[in-house]
Amino acid sequence: MPSVQVYNNNTTTTANEQSHVSDSDSDYGSATSSQILPDITFTPSHLKFLNEQLSKLTAQEVLRWAITTLPGLWQTTAMGLTGMVSLDMISKLNADGSHPVPLMFIDTLYHFEETLQLADRIRARYPKANLTTYKPRHWATAAELEAAKGKKLWETDETLYDYLVKVEPARRAYQELGVKAVLTGRRRSQGGSRNTTPFIEIDDTGLIKVNPLASWSFADVKNYITAHNVPYNILLDQGYRSVGDWHSTEPVAEGEDERAGRWKGREKTECGLHSNSKYFAHLAKRQAAKEAKTVAANGQVIEQSA
Repeated sequence: MPSVQVYNNNTTTTANEQSHVSDSDSDYGSATSSQILPDITFTPSHLKFLNEQLSKLTAQEVLRWAITTLPGLWQTTAMGLTGMVSLDMISKLNADGSHPVPLMFIDTLYHFEETLQLADRIRARYPKANLTTYKPRHWATAAELEAAKGKKLWETDETLYDYLVKVEPARRAYQELGVKAVLTGRRRSQGGSRNTTPFIEIDDTGLIKVNPLASWSFADVKNYITAHNVPYNILLDQGYRSVGDWHSTEPVAEGEDERAGRWKGREKTECGLHSNSKYFAHLAKRQAAKEAKTVAANGQVIEQSA
């Protein structure tokens, strides 16, 4: 059985040896774009051509293409149904161990217990899947995060919450693990901003994203899960279709979009892992405020010494 590594700062420990790192003056830190840019690049016209060609392939063929073409390829998962289908397909493509695709999970500290239990079932069913877990940089538990940032940060500062528990751990993982491309579970039928999900794209940081099941429906995914006896989150048997953090996930009603239970009643549809621009703007705003504070402090010192 593969070892499961949990990362929060720059140290690597097992899940039972998670280290605690004191909070710093700033909650923000990111790799420079040159540190995480892929080894290969695509022009817009090349991406368009690739999407046209990949649309003619089966999901398994898209996965095979990605595995044999893209360096530094990882599968990112939140233990959703689509990701489980991809994982099962990859396990079959990698039956002889010649095409491994490491699996990455971001533990936000607020996942349902059922989601965490699925991770154990994944290790049992897919022993060749090297599951790596990343947590927020400074905190190993929700209690530690709340002691530093207060209760219900997802309500008091939603953007900061998403950055601390999702975006920062993911970006740190990409840098430390040499991730150049990722397989995601996004599909057009999930609705919202995912309606136009391509098979391959490049995000604001230069990370290549492949969405092998982009054209699948929820029924397609569910049928595959059933036909191949793939393990899945048991919350789906309780009316959930898309599962995220427990505080922002609800069951969906018949006829609602698949992700209607995420951030119900709000305009928000993505947590930031697939929408970087607002976080970069937020970082720039905070940095500008910090610099203004420094300038003001320096001016006061000069005035006092004059």
